[in-house]
Amino acid sequence: MSSPLRSKKRGNMIIWILMGMLILGLGGFGATNFGGSVRSIGSVGDRDIDLRDYARALQSEIRALSGQIGQQLSFEQAQSLGIDRDVQARVIGSVALENEADKIGISVGDATVRDRVLAVEAFKGLSGEFDRDTYALALRQEGLSEAEFETKLRDEAARTLLQSAVLGAATAPGSYVESIASWLTETRSFSLAELTASDLAEPVPVPTDDEMKAYYDAHPEDFTKPEARRISYVWLSPEMLADKVELDEEALKAAYQDRIDEYVTPELRLVERLVYPDEETAAAAKARLDSGEATFEDLAAERGLTLADIDLGEVAEADLGAAGAAIFALDTPGVVGPFASDLGPALFAMNGILEAKEVPFEDARDDLAAEASVDRARRLVADQSDGIEDLLASGATLEEVATETGMELGQIEFSDGTDEGIAAYPAFREEAAAVTAEAFPTLVALDDGGIFALRLDGIDPPALRPLDEVRDAVIAGWTRQETHTRLLARAEELKAAVEGGAALEATGAIVTRFADFARDGHIADTPADVVTTLFKQNEGGVAVIDTSSRVFVGALTGIHAADAEGDDMTRARQALTAQAGQAVAQDMFELFTHAIEAEAGIRLDPAAINAVHAQLN
Repeated sequence: MSSPLRSKKRGNMIIWILMGMLILGLGGFGATNFGGSVRSIGSVGDRDIDLRDYARALQSEIRALSGQIGQQLSFEQAQSLGIDRDVQARVIGSVALENEADKIGISVGDATVRDRVLAVEAFKGLSGEFDRDTYALALRQEGLSEAEFETKLRDEAARTLLQSAVLGAATAPGSYVESIASWLTETRSFSLAELTASDLAEPVPVPTDDEMKAYYDAHPEDFTKPEARRISYVWLSPEMLADKVELDEEALKAAYQDRIDEYVTPELRLVERLVYPDEETAAAAKARLDSGEATFEDLAAERGLTLADIDLGEVAEADLGAAGAAIFALDTPGVVGPFASDLGPALFAMNGILEAKEVPFEDARDDLAAEASVDRARRLVADQSDGIEDLLASGATLEEVATETGMELGQIEFSDGTDEGIAAYPAFREEAAAVTAEAFPTLVALDDGGIFALRLDGIDPPALRPLDEVRDAVIAGWTRQETHTRLLARAEELKAAVEGGAALEATGAIVTRFADFARDGHIADTPADVVTTLFKQNEGGVAVIDTSSRVFVGALTGIHAADAEGDDMTRARQALTAQAGQAVAQDMFELFTHAIEAEAGIRLDPAAINAVHAQLN
C-alpha cells in the first residue's frame, strides 16, 4: 500500500501549514531571510518549488515531531531521521499536481478564492468579521504579498480538484471484497479437549538421581543464584518510635471536633430535580406522572435532559429549601412537587435514603490516636535527622550511628526481586541497586517518613546453586517437563484414534463442543493459538496443539460458509469496501503523482536546499 506521505490528508499540506502558522502567529522564523534572488529550490515542469514553502513545511514537521516526543529536535537530528527528504517528497508532489492542473486547464474562480480568504480565522478582527488590516499584517509577518497568498490559495484549490478526481475514481474490487469478507465471516464447529495429568494412564513417577542430574545440567539458568549485593544499613521508621509518643487527650478531642463531619453526618436523600418555566407547566407534568402517562425519566427527556443532568446527589433537608420537608417525609422512593427552587418551580424525585451516622469520640479515639502517634513519630524522626546526618558526615560508621542513635542496624543480600523488610521501599531498592563500594553512606528519606543510610559491603556474582540445595525445584521442574512430554504422547494417541474413526468424546478426555464459532472468537482462559490452529484444519482434521505449556486436542467437525445476506457479512463488506477502497485510492494517487513527476521532470537546486537547512541549524 502507499505511504501516507501521498495521502489526501497531506494533499493540502502547503495551505494548512500556512494557516496553522498564521493562527499561531509564528512569523519570521527565517524562511523569508535567505537573501539574493533565489526564490525556489528547484522546479517540476514549468512550476517552481517555492523555497519558503519548503522551509515552512520543514520547520512545521520538525515542530510536530518535537511535540510528539516531548523534546525539541535539532535540525541534524531531524535530518538523520530523513524528515528533510520526506518533506521534499511532499512539496515536490504538490507542485507536480499544480503543474499538471495548469497543463490540463484546471482552475478556480475569484469567488472561490474570496470565500477561502474570508473563512480564515486569523484574518478576522475583534468584531469576528474579516478585517483587511489584519489580513495584510498576517501576510506581512509571513513575508507574503496578498497576490502571492491568493495565488497559492488558487493553486491549492486546483490541486485539490485534481487530487479528488484521482481519488474519487478508485473503488475496491468487488471480487476482492467478497472473497475476504467470506473468509472473515465463515465459522467452524469443533470439539476440544485439554489434557491434564489426570488423563495419563499412570502418575508421573519421582525422578531418579540420574534424571534429576540430567535436568539440572540442562537447565542451569533455572538454578543460578542472581548477583547479590551485600548491604548493611541503618533504618529509623515512625513505627519504631511509636511507643515513645505521648498523646494529649485534649488534643485528640480537638482533632475529633475538627473532623466532626467525618464522624457525624445527618440523614441524606438521593434526589433529582426537574425544573420547569412556570408552576402551571410543572403541575401538569406532575399530573401526567401520577396518572402513569409518563415516567420521571420521560419528563426529563421531554426537556432535553437525562437523569444524570438533573441529579443533585446526596443532599440534606436544609439543602432543598421549600421541598425539603416533603422529600424527607417520604420513606420510599417517590416524586413530590412542584416546589419553588432557586431555578424555578420543580419536581423532585427521591431515589434513596442514607441514614444518619454518628460515631462518638470514644469509638473514634483509637483511630485518632493511631494517626496522631504516627504523625508525632514522623516529627520525632525528622527531629533526629540533622544529628544523624552530622554523624555520617563526620565519618561515623553505620555501626557507630546505630549505637549512638538507636537506629536499627541490619544486613541484606539484595538482588532483583528482593522486596522484603526495608527492601519493600522503592527508595531503598533504588539506592541499593546504585550504590558503589566507594560511596559514603548518606541519609535518604522514605515515603512513610522514615530514614535510612546504607553501605555496600560486597557483590557476589551469579552462581549455580548446588544440586542438593535446589533438589525440590529440580524435582518440580523435571516433573513438569515429563508430564508435558507424556501429555503430548497421549495427545498423539487420541489424534490417531480420532483419525481412525473414533469420536474425540469417546477417548475418555473431557471434551467441549463449539458450534458456528467465529474466526475472531475467544475461548475463556485458552490461548488464542488454539482457535487459530483449528481454523487452519480441513473439515474432519485433528490437531494436537502445544501452546503455553498446555496440551490440547481439537477435532474440526464442520466448516460453515458465510451467510451472504447475514449481518456479519454485510458489516464485513462495508468495512472492507471502505478500507480497501482507501488503500487502492492511495496507491493510485501515488502512482499518478510519480507518473506526472516523471513526465514533467524534476530539477532540484542543492545550493538553495542547503541554504534552507543552514537557516534551520
